[in-house]
Amino acid sequence: MSAKPDPLAPLGALPGVDASVESMRKAVDRIYGHRVMRRRSAEVTSEAVLRGARASAALAGADWALEEVRRRTDFGADPQARTVGAALRVTAEAGQLLPVWRQSPLRVLARLHLVAAGGTGAEESVGRPRLAGEQVDEPVVTLPLPAADEVAARLEGLAELIAAGTSAPALVTAAVVHGELLTLRPFVSHNGLIARAAERVVLVGSGLDPKSICPAEVGHMEAGPDAYRAALDGYASGTAEGMAEWIAHCGRAAELGARESTAVCEALQRGAA
Repeated sequence: MSAKPDPLAPLGALPGVDASVESMRKAVDRIYGHRVMRRRSAEVTSEAVLRGARASAALAGADWALEEVRRRTDFGADPQARTVGAALRVTAEAGQLLPVWRQSPLRVLARLHLVAAGGTGAEESVGRPRLAGEQVDEPVVTLPLPAADEVAARLEGLAELIAAGTSAPALVTAAVVHGELLTLRPFVSHNGLIARAAERVVLVGSGLDPKSICPAEVGHMEAGPDAYRAALDGYASGTAEGMAEWIAHCGRAAELGARESTAVCEALQRGAA
């Protein structure tokens, strides 16, 4: 019996993707080789998670200063505070769901939506893909919204891809998961937060960034919403050029995340953090 084809493998051969993978890998290797990581990696991880959550919230429209995120304890006062709180919860929860991801990615996504919504499940739409006629709150993404039946079919296809595994580099898988979720917007809310958390899950679970110290969310935020949308448009186009540019965009984001954690390491080394 012949092996099933690997749909993601050809993406690794697109022009420029090899260079993006290599550049990201070198950036990740450099931060893992920092002397601070030998003694204080847990502190770097905690800071990377916080900064990643802050950046993801900024992309969702709640651009708070890092110290404000660090200082606040009440995240229910207004829409922006709720977005920041959701980002913190989702990013923290993602790290707990790694063992489940490969076997049941749809269960992980449902859990992340429940956590983003506050963990109550009070609304009937929480924790499940949207149904026909339900509206989506995701102002950053301007792509046409796929119909609910298309969303269901593509989510199943994505889950099958993840469960089957792939020979494609981790960056390719992470970019496809992120791009597919953001294009589909399968939930009525918090899709951006969930898509970016899923990208993190892939990069960590693949072993590329096992300590979760390269927050790609920071890189996506630094590139800015316009660049984020333009790169996502390339993914949604399905063309080779568009897909390669989206993968490169995600690679650059992870590199910028690694640079952010390098700055954290330098601060810890100087005793400034």
